[in-house]
Amino acid sequence: MRPAKAPWAVQRSRGRLHPEAEDPARSPWQRDRDRIIHSRAFRRLQYKTQVFVFHEGDHFRTRLTHSIEVAQIARSLARMLALDEDLAEALALAHDLGHPPFGHAGEEALNACMKPHGGFDHNAQSLKHVTTLERRYAGHDGLNLTWETLEGLAKHNGPVRRPPGSMRDYDAQHALELDSHASAEAQVAALSDDIAYNNHDLEDGLRAGLFTLDEVAALPLCGEALERARRAHPAMAEDRAAPEMVRRVIAAMIADVAAESRARIAALAPDSAEAIRAAGRPVVGFGPEMALRNEEIRGFLRERMYRHFRVNRATQKSKRALQVMFQLFHGGPQMLPGRWRDWAGQAGTPGCAQVVCDYIAGMTDRFALEEYRRLTDPHIAG
Repeated sequence: MRPAKAPWAVQRSRGRLHPEAEDPARSPWQRDRDRIIHSRAFRRLQYKTQVFVFHEGDHFRTRLTHSIEVAQIARSLARMLALDEDLAEALALAHDLGHPPFGHAGEEALNACMKPHGGFDHNAQSLKHVTTLERRYAGHDGLNLTWETLEGLAKHNGPVRRPPGSMRDYDAQHALELDSHASAEAQVAALSDDIAYNNHDLEDGLRAGLFTLDEVAALPLCGEALERARRAHPAMAEDRAAPEMVRRVIAAMIADVAAESRARIAALAPDSAEAIRAAGRPVVGFGPEMALRNEEIRGFLRERMYRHFRVNRATQKSKRALQVMFQLFHGGPQMLPGRWRDWAGQAGTPGCAQVVCDYIAGMTDRFALEEYRRLTDPHIAG
């Protein structure tokens, strides 16, 4: 039996844009979770990468495995803070639906291509996927998720002062109160993303040979975790050291977030989820020392992984592929398949650019590389 929710947890849903009778066997956010899992965008996450392109190895994280790992951390934290676990899980599973192929390299490429038309933001694209681009239901576009799930997706990085065009358009018909903080459940999902991302990139970077375990152990939090693992298991094989270290770092971060968040909530003394939204600052976060340790890991990864020459080479090739495809499709939308060609309309227009952007953003790494070859190699049939 699940523990009772705290007063500041989300208690009831504000509903959906298109009213539906709720399911007596599932909460509104369990239904959201199920719709997310059954979406095409979620399935595509299997072949969308974090840092490494999909063909570089089967053991590196993909957006799909990352999202599942974030959901596991989010459920744990939500339970520790007496929040709604189902809402936190749904948000964790959906938070990366808008990521284009090739990770952050793909996002940078599309943002540059779309700069004359408002840019590209993956959080806004996640919202667009679940409200517009998914077409599974006869009565409406999108997945018709609850207000709370949509709010959390839109505010994944906090209040949105200058919403991108697609987010602004949706907000005009279904106001998400973009200028306030999101629910505590949404804040849990966002911080769980940071915890999973940094720790699992450490593990993937070690697996790829971009740096050594001794170099990672120079980071205080990681070094302490590795020392505890070796004390607990003196005969531990070296290939088990990194996973043992990482799981201890994750556990330490989760414990710190729970303690810090409880203290912030106690100081605020909220009596509802609305009080959390109106607090003016996040109630879920790291304590000062753990925030510093987290930034040390982030800085290490920035220098030793994200700027590694192997990653830089893959990044540049990936960007070029997306930029070339964008230019070709924007100038010649007749090359787009089926319904995308019909939606694109006239070449070179802002509307055409948005459709081309949506088409490319939905691609997996594998499909993007295949499409690039079809468009640029005269020896491959279209």
